[in-house]
Amino acid sequence: MAGTPSTPNTHPGEQAAQDPIRLLAIRDTPLSLDEVFRVVGEDAAGGTALFVGTVRNHDGGADVDALGYSCHPTAEAEMRRVAEKVVAHHPVRALAAVHRVGDLAVGDLAVVVAVSCPHRAEAFDACRMLIDDLKHEVPIWKQQKFSDGTEEWVGAC
Repeated sequence: MAGTPSTPNTHPGEQAAQDPIRLLAIRDTPLSLDEVFRVVGEDAAGGTALFVGTVRNHDGGADVDALGYSCHPTAEAEMRRVAEKVVAHHPVRALAAVHRVGDLAVGDLAVVVAVSCPHRAEAFDACRMLIDDLKHEVPIWKQQKFSDGTEEWVGAC
């Protein structure tokens, strides 16, 4: 039986993907769930996890009217480094991450990431690592605009 300790995995679906990083981008245009989901479609994957970050209407007890995202010129290179780390730690078949910059309204999509792996638990773990590391390591900053006229800059993502 393939996958048992005495026999190697010989089915192509069990082998590492050639280039699992399918899409990495920072965009100033609206993001598409369909695009990201389509890009990580993979016949050898039994599980796909997708995370969508949206602009919420509050933070820290204050009403939020809008957000502005900006990034450092190295942000896409840092996204690649984060994606490569995820691929090195998990059996990723396909991976995608897109982040929005510019002015966003409440309800807009700010970030969409997705990962396909052979099994669901692997996909969940890889997707969580991808969004958490993207949030903490990629130089993208958020300017929150509150209903009372005040503003606040928030670290990465």
